[in-house]
Amino acid sequence: MNNGDVNQGRRRFLIGATSVVGGIGMVGVAVPFVASWQPSAKAEAAGAPVRVDVSKLEVGQQITVSWRGMPVWIVRRGEEMNNSIPKLSDTVHDFAENAPEYIEDEYRSLRREIGVYVGICTHLGCVPSYRPEVAPADLGDEWLGGFFCPCHGTKYDLAGRVYNNQPAPMNLEVPPNRYEGETTLVVGEDPEEA
Repeated sequence: MNNGDVNQGRRRFLIGATSVVGGIGMVGVAVPFVASWQPSAKAEAAGAPVRVDVSKLEVGQQITVSWRGMPVWIVRRGEEMNNSIPKLSDTVHDFAENAPEYIEDEYRSLRREIGVYVGICTHLGCVPSYRPEVAPADLGDEWLGGFFCPCHGTKYDLAGRVYNNQPAPMNLEVPPNRYEGETTLVVGEDPEEA
């Protein structure tokens, strides 16, 4: 058989049909591949804002919630605890370090009575202990309450500010947070997102 005997119309049809089937196959492979780049529902939920009712949180009490896979501490500070914060301003880092721009004073919170901090030491990622007591024997007479990291001895005050000359280089992080009404704290959203 020579080339003159080949049906050119049939050849074009077979090449066209093969191209169409190949193109459909490529789309069938590409769609799931591209879709795999999107975060899973579990990953999206892990970064979702967390709502917390702070109305039952008592003075001196700390609760922990999880946001983006990190522990976030919510602490209710009383008047005595808040009074200790300005006393330490000369011995700790600047309040604005590691906090959103809308945090405007040394209490590092939207409401002075409620502190919100990521509970991970900024030195090597250990989890500090909440130590609200004043002058315990193991922390000394100058201790006015705060957070203590037992891994390498870093001390933070009740506003999450790191004491000067500590292993940790920065204050505890203040995550984005805002209030919905009087009693609901939303961790993971700035006030502008309301």
